[in-house]
Amino acid sequence: MNSLPHSPDDLLALDPAAQDLLFRAAHTAHTFTDEPVTEEQIEAVHRLVRWAPTAVNGQPLRGVLVRSEQARERLLPHLSPKNQEKTRRAPLVAVLAADLDFHEELDRLVPFLPGASALFADQAVRRQVAVHNAYLQIAYLTIGVRAAGLAAGPMGGFDAPAVTKEFFPDGAHEALVVMNIGRPGPDAFHPRAPRLEFAEVFSTV
Repeated sequence: MNSLPHSPDDLLALDPAAQDLLFRAAHTAHTFTDEPVTEEQIEAVHRLVRWAPTAVNGQPLRGVLVRSEQARERLLPHLSPKNQEKTRRAPLVAVLAADLDFHEELDRLVPFLPGASALFADQAVRRQVAVHNAYLQIAYLTIGVRAAGLAAGPMGGFDAPAVTKEFFPDGAHEALVVMNIGRPGPDAFHPRAPRLEFAEVFSTV
């Protein structure tokens, strides 16, 4: 009879310290220090997480990095009141959106599938694919920010049409998430809330 592993960690290729950094000890941050987040750090995160899977390699995620005070003042009125102050103080804010015309890049990104862009001629189908896959990329981006030793505070409490109009005025994008990024500050984390157990999430058929 095979014995059970000494620890569930034995079943994972990722070492326990990395598991903590990316998952167990990581929290959504609500306060940040004044330490800057550089363009080089975010580029390093992107180089890591760009390998996330997306449908037909569409990669619909687009982002605007809000650094200037002028740009931040344009953003803040569109956030819910509870999100405004922490966003004002975060070293970096990213407005993350889905490119609804992602299909225009497909013939370059999927050379092994000629005519791939034609698969998404229907606008409603294209939007659904763009939004679903951009959210998947945002999840990877959150983990990538943690891998850089930073904390992420992704938020959905904002007026999405207004933020879209402000930062993506071309009409070809849809704002999905505003993410604060930086080193966690004092009292940055709320107490860890319960998580569902395996049997509550998965069934076997």
